[in-house]
Amino acid sequence: MKKILVTGSNGLLGQKITEQILQTRQFDLIATSRGANRFPVQEGYTYAEMDILDPLNVRNVVHHYQPDAIIHTAAMTNVDTCEAQQDLANRLNVDAVKTLISVCEKNQIQLVHLSTDFIFDGASGPYDEAAEPSPVSHYGLTKVRAEEAIAASSCDWVIIRTILVYGIVSDMSRSNIVLWAKNALEKGDPINVVNDQWRMPTLAEDLAIACLLAVEKKAQGIYHISGKDMMSVAELVTRVADYWQLNQSGVTEISSASLNQKARRPVKTGFVLDKAIKDLGYVPHSFEEGLELFDKQIKSR
Repeated sequence: MKKILVTGSNGLLGQKITEQILQTRQFDLIATSRGANRFPVQEGYTYAEMDILDPLNVRNVVHHYQPDAIIHTAAMTNVDTCEAQQDLANRLNVDAVKTLISVCEKNQIQLVHLSTDFIFDGASGPYDEAAEPSPVSHYGLTKVRAEEAIAASSCDWVIIRTILVYGIVSDMSRSNIVLWAKNALEKGDPINVVNDQWRMPTLAEDLAIACLLAVEKKAQGIYHISGKDMMSVAELVTRVADYWQLNQSGVTEISSASLNQKARRPVKTGFVLDKAIKDLGYVPHSFEEGLELFDKQIKSR
């Protein structure tokens, strides 16, 4: 049985990977994150504290557990925070990746790295894997630099780019767009949503499965993983409201420019999914199917 080490296992994607592995028992899991383990089930896998900013700690943990693959989900993903704290963003999103590259090269470990649609400027989406990166934010730039370092390495590597991941776990330390929209609509809060940005939101379960398929199939190269439905952010909120039959009277559609955000966002991203479907057997849910699963999980909590 292959042994997989996951970084950022306390995050949404990290916890969904843990769920998938515990359900299928297909891999031996080493879950790692900073601080205590926040996953509700503590058995059936190993948890180890690991700080990706500490190269010695990373090397020691990897040497101790000897994984066959590392799925690197940990990152600084808040776009405006990355813009404001560029040195920290560089350390978390670039330097930490270089540490993992070094460890993977030395120990013949496959590296599965999570990247983003924000490496593109959004002028000509949806994008296939061969599209040229052109980031408009520091966050996007850090992810491009990480990709370039991985592509130049000698380890077996997979870069999985994704878009606007949503889902729910028992301990949500951070929100995501579907959870935010549902909660705000239920409370009747006034909310502003942009109507001039388009995305293909990704169900966290779909992304977790894609990461494990990349390990299972010994994939190499870049893969685009997202949901299959393109929509504006405003339409996303409308579809959330429609699914749960929530009042939309507090919703105001606005332009991106009126938000005065610190970092620019790409206008229209989205992915061509043909390569992942063909090579990995990736089968994305529709947005409404994702909301249905989300709803079942909320009710079972």
